[in-house]
Amino acid sequence: MVKKISTIVMLSLFFVGLSVLLYPSISSYWNSKTQSAAVKNYEDLLEAMKGEDHTALFEEAESYNKALAELENPLLDYTEIEGYHEILNPTGSGMMGYLTIPTIGVELPIYHTVSEDVLSHAAGHMEGTSFPIPGESTHTVLSAHRGLPNAKLFTDLNKLVVGDVFTITVLDKVFTYQVEQILTVLPENTQNIKVEQGEEYCTLLTCTPYGINTHRLLVQAKRVDAVSNKITYVGAEAYQIDTLIVTPIVALPILLTLIVIVCLQPVKKERIIQEEGEEEL
Repeated sequence: MVKKISTIVMLSLFFVGLSVLLYPSISSYWNSKTQSAAVKNYEDLLEAMKGEDHTALFEEAESYNKALAELENPLLDYTEIEGYHEILNPTGSGMMGYLTIPTIGVELPIYHTVSEDVLSHAAGHMEGTSFPIPGESTHTVLSAHRGLPNAKLFTDLNKLVVGDVFTITVLDKVFTYQVEQILTVLPENTQNIKVEQGEEYCTLLTCTPYGINTHRLLVQAKRVDAVSNKITYVGAEAYQIDTLIVTPIVALPILLTLIVIVCLQPVKKERIIQEEGEEEL
């Protein structure tokens, strides 16, 4: 009996450990699915809004960008401009569009701000930088984590090279950017994310080196084509799966099966011995 309990405990510990090891893969897969669902939900929303004129929404963002460019230090003084959270937020979810990077297979919703809540599951728009729409003297910065166990996000951003392209979809418009330079800078170095007069830039920003995060990786791209029309995506938030939920879900079915096997095997063995004894009598 003691041996049986010991075996069950060992099996339990083994499969809980296995579940913890599987957690990153399962959670990352699930997050990619929920991010895709967010994209699909927004597509459905825009389909329902088909025919509506979004000109006023874009003009509001343009006005914000112009006001931002006039500030002496936009990255610090952006709070002087009101209405940030209401701009390009037709769903009320804080989502302004979505980012597609074909080269590394990334498709992420874009939310207002770079709060920890946003960066844990999506790309965040850095306050103090331009909204991601066309316009001279604009520079939008989008940031996301890399190396999270539960989501891919910008993990492979370092694989981009000069010449690669990515797109940003906002409402029914798609804007294309081509990578011009890739830089590694210290966190306090903001020179390369400032607005340049007459230029239209978008910079993708994440921490580097992988797992150390002492510097920032900047993938700077310039808008290269005219605005194109497209029914877009965006929508509900992707979310993290807590380890405490994933672990029992993965481990419990396997564990129960093994416990049943362990418990039944001794019974069968005792029954065989008993039958052999009766035959000898």
